Amino acid sequence: MPGLIVLGILVLLVIFAVSMYNSLVRLKVTCDNAWADIDVQLKRRYDLIPNLVETVKGYAAHEKGTLEAVINARNRAMTATGPADKAEAENMLTGALKSLFALSEAYPQLRAIESFTSLQNSLSQIEDTVQNARRYYNAVVRDLNTKILQFPTNIIAGMLGFKQREFFEISSAAEREAPKVSFGNPAAPTA
Repeated sequence: MPGLIVLGILVLLVIFAVSMYNSLVRLKVTCDNAWADIDVQLKRRYDLIPNLVETVKGYAAHEKGTLEAVINARNRAMTATGPADKAEAENMLTGALKSLFALSEAYPQLRAIESFTSLQNSLSQIEDTVQNARRYYNAVVRDLNTKILQFPTNIIAGMLGFKQREFFEISSAAEREAPKVSFGNPAAPTA
């Protein structure tokens, strides 16, 4: 009889451990899937940017620095790895794109081009989708990290090598500010 009680307790412990492991695996897979969703949206974003830059080139050729900054930020974002590096690169790209869109304020004829407006609207929709994907990813990372840190799941997580994930977030106050764009000619004499 005492042997059955011990066996019953062992069976319950095994079931409990398997349940904790399965919940960790489910969160890990959901986290990987959420990261893949972000990658898909960012790829769509990267594919639009060269078309947008080419459209602007014809009307704002002397804004070469802004256009080069967008392309450089895009290239860096495409090669970034890991959530922290990717977030930093994406934040730089977002700032460069804001500067590019600010050009349309100085060039009304640019705003009138249907392809520019269409690209701008598509990019805006993708930005919204990326923001939603980032929020979802960060929520799943929060759940996974919490589960990994909670007792008694932390014991199983530690034994089986589950690691906390990085959040995908804006990393500095400077990246949160709107870009400052000036179209004045600094070399022109003042009256």
